[in-house]
Amino acid sequence: MRIAVLGAGGGGLAVAYEWTSQGHEVALYAQHAHEHHLVPVRERGGIQAEGKLEGFVTLATVTTDIAEALDGVDAVFVVGPAYATEPFGRDTRGHLRPGMTVVVCPSSCVGSLAFKHAAGLDLHDESVVVGETSTLPYAARASMHASVRIFHRFDTGFSAAAAPRSNTPRLLEILRQVYRNTDEAAGIFQTTLQNGNPVIHPAVTLLNAALIERTGGDFMFYEEGVTEAVGRLMEAVDGERLSIARALGVEILSEPDLGVRQGYMSESNYSTGYSTAPGFRGIKAQEELHHRYLTEDVGYSMVFLTDLARHLSVPTPTMDAVIRIASIVAGEDFATERARTMDTMGLSGLTPEQLAVY
Repeated sequence: MRIAVLGAGGGGLAVAYEWTSQGHEVALYAQHAHEHHLVPVRERGGIQAEGKLEGFVTLATVTTDIAEALDGVDAVFVVGPAYATEPFGRDTRGHLRPGMTVVVCPSSCVGSLAFKHAAGLDLHDESVVVGETSTLPYAARASMHASVRIFHRFDTGFSAAAAPRSNTPRLLEILRQVYRNTDEAAGIFQTTLQNGNPVIHPAVTLLNAALIERTGGDFMFYEEGVTEAVGRLMEAVDGERLSIARALGVEILSEPDLGVRQGYMSESNYSTGYSTAPGFRGIKAQEELHHRYLTEDVGYSMVFLTDLARHLSVPTPTMDAVIRIASIVAGEDFATERARTMDTMGLSGLTPEQLAVY
């Protein structure tokens, strides 16, 4: 197939590398503001993978021209943090055609709906398949010279759904060409709620805030950053996430149970399960506090989850506290900004039964 990957960070490079290595023709796209991510790929002529996947691939197209990137493609992977989904969606306006499949990877929080809104597609439009995955199937970091280090790559514990759900079989036909064991999710609320990043990243970041500022992130995020106290905060957040899922009638795994299933972790608990996790070994902390571990995982995902919880009358005192403290620490009022909510996604006023359609 011909594939376009929108986003040239670690995740985008990993997706582009693996799909190319599996025999597909890949175009890598970044917006002009992020063209510096493309320069080394152009200069080298492709992507070097290190770690769990190793090798070099040559890319068909490396561009900041969305028309060039989407010309004749069968599938589009939107790979980036939640705050990149709408900008990428706006870029694709007028360039999507019937029969294409768009995969928001990962969803973060109803990413498929956010993309459709931004791309000017009706939420019930089925001519272009738009779906989302529960997570990115890699722990990956971009490095210098068009290289991506893949700390972990898994093929279990990975699910996907389309919006509307009737398009999910078509979505899975695409994904299973490379991610062969992709599970069929019950809907996009399952993929959204199964995303564990809001459980892990904010807790570890906030309880290591002084160390991040003092060292510029010069420590191992999981191996050194997760202790018993950090684990207790993660567990409290996860308990509220599981309560939201139950109120919506959606089945999800606890975060450590999912980590074991995906092969990241060897034991299912909220402390040593992470600090000794084989799949998280060697991942350093972020250099600053104003980082996607707060701006995305709190500002988008956790804000959306608490809004969904209020819609379902589920109390979320721990998440509410994390949002407030993260806003102070990051210097950005996430609760007031309300970057993604039930209302902005066109979901306000719908009953749990009506939400289940998605």
